[in-house]
Amino acid sequence: MKVPFTLGVVGHFGLAVRSPKKSAAWFERVLGLREEFEFTNGVAVGNDNITIALFKGKPSPETIDHMSFHLPNMSILRKALVHLKEHKVEIEDPGDEIGPEGPGSPHMGLWFHDPDGYRWELSVQNAEK
Repeated sequence: MKVPFTLGVVGHFGLAVRSPKKSAAWFERVLGLREEFEFTNGVAVGNDNITIALFKGKPSPETIDHMSFHLPNMSILRKALVHLKEHKVEIEDPGDEIGPEGPGSPHMGLWFHDPDGYRWELSVQNAEK
């Protein structure tokens, strides 16, 4: 069946967090997002590409495997890794942090966790190592 529309860029998504204000500060400091607005029991942070609605609730990182954001090249990905380490972010695969998204994948990424346990990925598509 042909679908009569095409999905565009992600508008926003919402995450339950223990403390929206503390989480917003982390996303600002670590991922460079800015506070966009406050709402009842939450804060929205974002940039020109994405908005994340952080609402007060019980975090549930097991409900989503991870969320990925593309970076333009490997140089920026390596700079991101240094930045995350400087901010003492929990990064997966210590010592071998940057690797293929999967066996045989041409895409390279690194994975880390926010303070509420959600898993994030920064990746470069069709990366030249």
